[in-house]
Amino acid sequence: MDFNLLLLAGVDGVSYASLLFLIALGLTLICGVFGVVNVAHGSLYAFGGYSAATLLGWLAPQAPSTPLMVAALFVAAALVGGCLGMFLERGLLRHFQDRDPVLQLLVTFAAFMVLEDLQRMIWGATPVNAGELAARMGTTELVGVTFMNYQLLFVPGVALAAYAALQFLLKHSIAGRQIVAVIHHREVATALGINASRVGMLTFGLAGALGALGGALSVPLTSFVPGLGAEMIVTSFAVIATAGLGQITGALVAALLIGLARAMAVYTLPELEVVMPYLMMVAVLLVRPHGLFSAATARRI
Repeated sequence: MDFNLLLLAGVDGVSYASLLFLIALGLTLICGVFGVVNVAHGSLYAFGGYSAATLLGWLAPQAPSTPLMVAALFVAAALVGGCLGMFLERGLLRHFQDRDPVLQLLVTFAAFMVLEDLQRMIWGATPVNAGELAARMGTTELVGVTFMNYQLLFVPGVALAAYAALQFLLKHSIAGRQIVAVIHHREVATALGINASRVGMLTFGLAGALGALGGALSVPLTSFVPGLGAEMIVTSFAVIATAGLGQITGALVAALLIGLARAMAVYTLPELEVVMPYLMMVAVLLVRPHGLFSAATARRI
């Protein structure tokens, strides 16, 4: 493999890992607070992408500024993902919180199927994208290879900013400390006066916004079609399983490893592209059954 091909694989891998990390970050929060593997999170990714494409498509004929179009991405993710996330928690998961984990998984899968059908009803099966925003941000040439600034700088920058903001929230805010307390021990946190129900709704809203943000950032790079949410949620499961449940920094590292491995497979062994994330997950779990960064005795963020 020559250097230019290696550079292409590296940039593609980091960009894909950034999007994957945003989705896995929301899953990690939900797993930490509720101990639930939320399959419906993949639909929030799809809704974020479709909503952003619709909003940008409406703005584009009016020739808005690039910052306004970027703001539209974040608005679409915050409104759609946050509202859907809180709706799922209050209307569904709250009623199954103390039930069997298998039942919780089935309930979130049912919600995923309902949301997938709703997505088809609203946007149909026609591919949707918003490539104009990526084109507006221009390009940068590195060692003779041209990259879009959107992919090279913007997407990884947003992922790192989300990571830093979440770490700050959890460590230096009252709401964040309440989330951490519920993660460590829900019953004790409740006994100390923390409103665990409110914390749960806040967590689902935040996680939903992060998942939808991943979709909103993806739509300028790829076309959205029905079923894309299922693909991303399964790959996100591989990330959190590799990192360990409830591990934020671990999810960042695992997403980067899986993203780079997948990109290398695309350029060298395309037949392994789809299975590469799961091969890495299996290899890690055979050595460390609880993930790279997790301990068997505790569930922490």
